[in-house]
Amino acid sequence: MMWGYGQGWGMPFFGVGPLLGLAIVAGILYLLLRDGGPLHGRLPGARSESAREILDQRYARGELTKEQYDQMKRDLT
Repeated sequence: MMWGYGQGWGMPFFGVGPLLGLAIVAGILYLLLRDGGPLHGRLPGARSESAREILDQRYARGELTKEQYDQMKRDLT
C-alpha cells in the first residue's frame, strides 16, 4: 500500500487549506469587532468609564449647566 500517491484530491487543493483557515479566522474577527458586535469599541485591558466620569467630562466641556450637572450627580448617587 502506498499512501498519498495518486489517491484522493490532495494536490489540487493543497493551497486551499491554509487560505480557508485564514478566511475563517478573519470572518470570526469581523463578526466580533463590527458595529454591534460584542467587542466593538473595546480594547483588551481597557476599562470602561463610569457614569460619574462621563458626567464630569461633559460638564468640563461645557455641555451641561451647573444646575444640570448637580441634578445629574444627585441622580447617580
